[in-house]
Amino acid sequence: MSKDVLSAIKERRSIRRFKPDPVPEDILNTLLEAACAAPSAGNVQPWLFYRVHRAEIKEALAQAALGQKFVAQAPVVIVVCADLDRAAAAYGERGRTLYCLQDTAAAITNLMLAATNFGLGTCWVGAFDEAAASRILQLPPHVRPVAMIPLGYPAHSPSPTSRRRLNEVVKVLN
Repeated sequence: MSKDVLSAIKERRSIRRFKPDPVPEDILNTLLEAACAAPSAGNVQPWLFYRVHRAEIKEALAQAALGQKFVAQAPVVIVVCADLDRAAAAYGERGRTLYCLQDTAAAITNLMLAATNFGLGTCWVGAFDEAAASRILQLPPHVRPVAMIPLGYPAHSPSPTSRRRLNEVVKVLN
């Protein structure tokens, strides 16, 4: 199944209810390859992806995500992390505090759009206790969890959400 990028952008929804069906390994690998194809400052690629399948770890992550139970209900949770030292080695403090976040955000977007292409649902979960997530995943101090992405086949089809009009968000300077 293949969609054009604009279709995937328009069809992507935040999914918070998943079917229990497992996501095939080859599709997971394709999604992670899409994430790794994202642009990054200086091609540093500071991202790390933790694929979580074990129920007890997903449950702990859901608790760290302020009790958002749907995190644990997804067949897979991908925790996208930034390697702060890798980014800082190339760009100093700005790499550590900004570029690595921009880079991982681009990777997350690629992953989510690729998931839409395969009929999978995702949700970008940014509301979580970073220290708790780091403990759960046993992350080293230089690795920062940026987002949790529950992933699976949607058990519902949400309607599109409203978007601001272009004339509200675009400023033309001639």
